Amino acid sequence: MKTTQTPAPVPAESGAPVTKTDIPPGPPPKEKKEGTVLNAFSHGILVIWAVMVVMPLLWAVMTSFKDDRSIFSSPWSLPDTLHFDNWSRAWTEANMSDYFLNTVLVVGGSLIGTLVLGSMAAYVLARFDFPGNRFIYYLFIGGMSFPIMLALVPLFYVVNNMGLLNTIHGLILVYIAYSLPFTVFFLTAFFRTLPTSVAEAAFVDGASHSRTFFQIMLPMAKPGLVSVGIFNFLGQWNQYMLPTVLNTDPDKRVLTQGLVQLAVSQGYKGDWSGLFAGLVMAMLPVLAAYIVFQRQVVQGLTAGALK
Repeated sequence: MKTTQTPAPVPAESGAPVTKTDIPPGPPPKEKKEGTVLNAFSHGILVIWAVMVVMPLLWAVMTSFKDDRSIFSSPWSLPDTLHFDNWSRAWTEANMSDYFLNTVLVVGGSLIGTLVLGSMAAYVLARFDFPGNRFIYYLFIGGMSFPIMLALVPLFYVVNNMGLLNTIHGLILVYIAYSLPFTVFFLTAFFRTLPTSVAEAAFVDGASHSRTFFQIMLPMAKPGLVSVGIFNFLGQWNQYMLPTVLNTDPDKRVLTQGLVQLAVSQGYKGDWSGLFAGLVMAMLPVLAAYIVFQRQVVQGLTAGALK
């Protein structure tokens, strides 16, 4: 029985050009194929997640322009006419304007205080070695893991004894104390990534510690400040438990308290269109802030993670 053998390829002479037929074929690119499948799978998961997040938001915005009859008869259809009176009714009759103003005052003051105090504490913990440095740092980390529910009763008595109960500035101070642990934790890691040569050059030129911090290091930490500011803004804007316990004055309610009151009152009246209008009013500032500063948030997170 004869067998057919394939002759071995003749090696090319020195100086002769090597053609593609002289090179044996390599193995198929399996890694590239696997990477393409994984990439398609991850993109599919992201698309599903985006639909799950965006659809309820769009439905709430669409429903805020309907009348009460259309909300129940055709909940998934577009509104026949845009009922802007829903928004004006929620803004005036439901006192959403007062709640919105109180929330802006509380969140604005607490956000500024949190960023200023948190950045100063984080800079000292990140750049200066002194006895108790790590102990203070771990105290802030421990504050992140402490449940706020356990501190509500003693916090109520402390705020009441200080005469800050049912006041805007009292709620601002509580918000600052609530947000400082995460702010210090985040900015400490960020300040450690900044170059020390710039601060050393400022000290050589005669700059003080405070001037070096406010004029040199703080502008360099702008991405981190924007990132932690967005996170604190989201948490403080949506805070409900603290103002419910510490702010019982109806004239000084914040937006989350106003939404609950609106849900109760409008639910009995059957004014669901006004309720959805108020809900969208509370949602839009948070959504707008994240859309405007989303690039800074990503830059701050990546800059704080890489050195």
